Amino acid sequence: QVQLVESGGGLVQAGGSLRLSCAASGSIFSIKTMGWYRQAPGKQREFVASINIISDGSINYADSVKGRFTISRDNAKNTVYLQMNSLEPEDTAVYYCNFRVIYLIRREYDYWGQGTQVTVSS
Repeated sequence: QVQLVESGGGLVQAGGSLRLSCAASGSIFSIKTMGWYRQAPGKQREFVASINIISDGSINYADSVKGRFTISRDNAKNTVYLQMNSLEPEDTAVYYCNFRVIYLIRREYDYWGQGTQVTVSS
């Protein structure tokens, strides 16, 4: 069975950087997109960044992180990264990676990582 294992979270001062990693264990056959979401205390889970795997490799970012965060991937390792620079206290959240996969014919399923805490102090 597929599991997504996240790492790289931690405590950092404002203006600092962190790199999150998310690797899939187990067999995974057809990834449509890889992405990152985050959830702050008392808030809804929100989109952060994604990259399209199957089609054109296009990348999307939430407006709040544009110019500061960079998503990248390593298909050979079934791994997605999130490089976070110029971190702000508002970035404090639990970050979740997401792999959207295709199975059967045009059926999709989301796998989620366990979450990794990112805390940015002022």
